[in-house]
Amino acid sequence: MIQRIQTVFLALIVIAMISLLFLPLWSKVDAVSGEEVVLTAWNLFFQSVNEQGEAVQAGAQTGTSTIAIGILAIVAAGVALYEIFQYKSRITQMKFGLINTLVLVALFGTSFYYANYVGNVMVSGNEGNYEAGFYMPVLALLLNALANRFIKKDEDLVRSVDRLR
Repeated sequence: MIQRIQTVFLALIVIAMISLLFLPLWSKVDAVSGEEVVLTAWNLFFQSVNEQGEAVQAGAQTGTSTIAIGILAIVAAGVALYEIFQYKSRITQMKFGLINTLVLVALFGTSFYYANYVGNVMVSGNEGNYEAGFYMPVLALLLNALANRFIKKDEDLVRSVDRLR
């Protein structure tokens, strides 16, 4: 049945992953030189200040493509969306929940790698700031765990009713 609580959790995963595609994940500003690095789901932009004091964005030349983050977010949203419509087979839903957990862990690990190892090298100075998009995979993992819990609860209820017959 599509009107179960796990459907709400899975829909929230889809929303969180789509919002991750448009939110910045991490940023770092060097106070001395004015250089800035911003990590999004698609690129790691490097912006510097020229002699006239104008901001020059050099995303394509010196930036790094982080398309793996975007692809993993789209895959996680797709798996969650597909999982919503597999309500007739709760075992299949649980399998896709496990797959989505693995995808979300890979997404979080990839985001963490680009923020802490690739982005920190580009600009010296203090540590960067985690933005709202960085926490979306963590939120999605929590929602996925809740959805899996309620799917298992439904499966246990159906099995207990089958034993009574």
